[in-house]
Amino acid sequence: MVLSIRDITDFLETIAPMGLAESWDNVGLLLGRPDQEVHSVLIGLDPSLQLLDEAIERGCDLIITHHPIIFHPLKSIATDAPTGIFIQRALEHKIAVIGCHTNFDSAQDGVSDALAARLGLLDTSPLVPGEDQTGLGRIGLLDPPLSSKAFSDLLFDVLCLPTLMVAGKLPEQISRVAVCGGSGSELAETAQAMGADLYLSAEIKHSTARWAEDAGFCIIDGTHYATEFPLVELLAAKLVRHSTTRGWNIDVKQTKRETPPFTHINRTTGEQP
Repeated sequence: MVLSIRDITDFLETIAPMGLAESWDNVGLLLGRPDQEVHSVLIGLDPSLQLLDEAIERGCDLIITHHPIIFHPLKSIATDAPTGIFIQRALEHKIAVIGCHTNFDSAQDGVSDALAARLGLLDTSPLVPGEDQTGLGRIGLLDPPLSSKAFSDLLFDVLCLPTLMVAGKLPEQISRVAVCGGSGSELAETAQAMGADLYLSAEIKHSTARWAEDAGFCIIDGTHYATEFPLVELLAAKLVRHSTTRGWNIDVKQTKRETPPFTHINRTTGEQP
């Protein structure tokens, strides 16, 4: 069976409808044409030149990323700037690009669900409910509860981070956890109001961190990349299952090269890893 980009976007519409995207967002097919044939897809978080080169080297004709390659309206395409280089190179190699951003944030079994599942949270529900279990963020239970040390160890393993940024005091025992993959500073007070012992998200504002201190609440900034990267595996698994049931002949690949944009300089050596 010959697959087209339209087949893929139709599938994505079933798991993360574009109608769930925020009004300011840009999702869907952002580069390429709907009737273009697709044989191999690479899934990553960011539409970077590194990811594009990986797609070229691994023989992919479609890239699906969480963050969109075209976010703000383009007044020009400068082919000596990163976005222009990406667009030109992708077109030269006939690689289509799909963005699945805030629609996948709010979708049932979406970005925050992937993070919650990695943490082992049970009985999860949205922090900001939509319809039919859609909505932003998730809150759920750890059973059994974990000590602060055990939970910290779990976070280090799940997020693959050398350090954790914590505002407020980490509770001695943790059972009810709220999460929001990506930028979620504005949901901190919601998490506390819903009875969370702590809130895990990213890009926490300074004022929100100060509020947590004064409110006796704990917020952990797990970085934008680390809290969203679990969606790569989740989306790949969903596409593989769908392909198998439909008899699609498509090779689904997860990025092997994508890494966090920030690194940590070692104070002793002054070197980056």
